[in-house]
Amino acid sequence: MRLEAERNDIVEYGKKLIEAKLTTGTGGNLSICNRDENLVAIKPSGMDYCKMSAEDVVVVDLQGNIVDGKLKPSSEISFHLGLINVRPDINAVVHTHQVYATTIACLNWELPAVHYLVGLSGNKVPLAAYATYGSKELSDNILKTIGHYNACLMANHGLVTVGSSIASAFAVAEEIELVSRLYYQAKCIGDPAILSDEEMVRVGKKFNTYGNL
Repeated sequence: MRLEAERNDIVEYGKKLIEAKLTTGTGGNLSICNRDENLVAIKPSGMDYCKMSAEDVVVVDLQGNIVDGKLKPSSEISFHLGLINVRPDINAVVHTHQVYATTIACLNWELPAVHYLVGLSGNKVPLAAYATYGSKELSDNILKTIGHYNACLMANHGLVTVGSSIASAFAVAEEIELVSRLYYQAKCIGDPAILSDEEMVRVGKKFNTYGNL
C-alpha cells in the first residue's frame, strides 16, 4: 500500500477532527504530502471519519492523478494540491467547518490578533472570498489570500490550516477555534483590544523555538 504511514495518519487525525468538534459528519478534509515521493494522501469524498480505513484514503500525484485507492478523492482536492504545490513548507492541509471560526467567516471578517495564539497563523487569519465548494474559483481565492499565513478563513464556509506536518496543521486549527471563540465572546461584550503587529512579530519568533509546532 502506497504511503501507508500517511494514510494511517489521515485516519487518525480524521477521528481527532470529530473528537475535537472541529467538524461534523463527513464535512471537511485532510491531506498529507510525502515530498520524497511527490505523492499526497487525501481523505476520500463523503467518507465518514469514524468508518474510514487506511485503504479508503486516496493517494494522488501532485497533479491530482490517482496513484493508489479505489475511491474518489475529496471534492476540495484543488486547493489542497494548490497549497502544496505553491508552498514547499506545506506538508499537510486541514480543512474544517469548526463552529466559531466558521461563524467569523460567515460574518466575512478576518480574525485579528485578539489573542497571541493567532501567531500560529501570523499576525491575523485572513479571509478568502466566497466561491462554491470544490470549485477552481475557491482554490484560486484561497491561494491568493493565504500568502505566508498558516490559516485562512473561507467566507461562508470554514477554515483551512497548513503545516509542516499533520500534527502542526491540526494544532493550528484547534488553537484558531479557541481564538475565534474568544473574539466572538469579546465582541458580544464590547470592542476587544487587538495586539500590535510588532507584538505578533515577537510572538512569532518565540513560537519558532516552542515545542514541536
